[in-house]
Amino acid sequence: MITIVKADGTAEQQQIAAMRERAAKTGAGIEQSAREIMEAVRQRGYEAVKEYSLKFDGAEPYEIPKSELQAAAERIAPKLLGALRRSAENIRAYQTELLCKSRQWESPMKGGTVGQVVRGLSRVGIYVPGGRAAYPSSVLMNAVPAKVAGCGEVIMVTPPTENLNDAVLAAAWVAQVDRVIAVGGVQAVAALTFGAGFIPRVDKLVGPGNAFVAAAKRMAYGTLDIDMVAGPSEVLVIADETANPVYTAADLLSQAEHDVMASAVLLTTSQTLADQVAQEMERQTGYLSRSDVILQSLRDYGAIIVCDSLEKCCDLANEIAPEHLEIMTEDPRALLPKILNAGAVFLGRNTPEPLGDYMAGPCHVLPTSGTARFFSPLSVESFLKKMSIIDFSRDALAEVKDEIIAMAESEHLTAHANSIKVRF
Repeated sequence: MITIVKADGTAEQQQIAAMRERAAKTGAGIEQSAREIMEAVRQRGYEAVKEYSLKFDGAEPYEIPKSELQAAAERIAPKLLGALRRSAENIRAYQTELLCKSRQWESPMKGGTVGQVVRGLSRVGIYVPGGRAAYPSSVLMNAVPAKVAGCGEVIMVTPPTENLNDAVLAAAWVAQVDRVIAVGGVQAVAALTFGAGFIPRVDKLVGPGNAFVAAAKRMAYGTLDIDMVAGPSEVLVIADETANPVYTAADLLSQAEHDVMASAVLLTTSQTLADQVAQEMERQTGYLSRSDVILQSLRDYGAIIVCDSLEKCCDLANEIAPEHLEIMTEDPRALLPKILNAGAVFLGRNTPEPLGDYMAGPCHVLPTSGTARFFSPLSVESFLKKMSIIDFSRDALAEVKDEIIAMAESEHLTAHANSIKVRF
């Protein structure tokens, strides 16, 4: 069901290589299809969006009024509504702590003031997938940080399929999304990129989607900003002999069920734990609803790697740079300084990855496929732009005028130098 290998410098590298290959499996056909749809919408606007929506989703785009969002919130189970509200509260509290504010301060030159103004983006789009399942949690994780940032308008798009259910609409209500438009796929990305009929262009588009949506977001970047190009989900667990094999197996399976291309990897110093976890994964899979997906995911992209030391485990983890990293050791915090690359780190046996997915507060939109080496999780910062402020008196300018002139003339920019000279 899942491969157990001993780290020897070769076996573990083969597993890492397989994980990296997943990110490259977009395919020329997907890229070409996405490009054709993007160009059609750019040229023909809403008519092209409508055409592709009817073709792929069997319905033309439509806007869902806020009254229907509220009605959906009233229809869902009170327990679920309470969970959505608590999740939103926790997300809001976490993102508020991260929010940076405008400020100004005196420059080293007397009479000079510098600083920055922080603004929320004017209009942002949130893509909520609607393929295999409905994800109300994705609504909260994308929309709440945007609202905390003070974005002028938050527009949610999601495919008009059977998965556009009350839970998704209720989450939009709880998150205070400004507009919800039932449109999905590449055509939704294109509409938000160029503007199409009643669907406005946005400054930034965030949220996960399928391979076609990911390709379209990549093409849209530059005309608008995007969060990241998300790949298949992944979890990596570092564990020693003190780890609970039942917990460890359950956490690995929680990611394997996402997709046949999802990756679940255990790095451990204990051969005994490795064997126990493998057995436990097989046992638990037997009663899980998405066992077919889990089995294929584990067969193709799962692995248990036995290492000589926790230091080796950390080195491999940094090389993989996983989306989710769990540390289940006797002293999890002792390893945290050694972790350089990860989207989110979960410390200890009582901090499973689903806690981060739904309730802890940090955003579950995280870098995948090794991009945690240079990308950060989606956050309130993702929805902010900053402008530098410079305010100098004549005396403050006089203090540095000669240096400015010297630097400008060294770059043969005489008009730059002249802009200073004419003031004195």
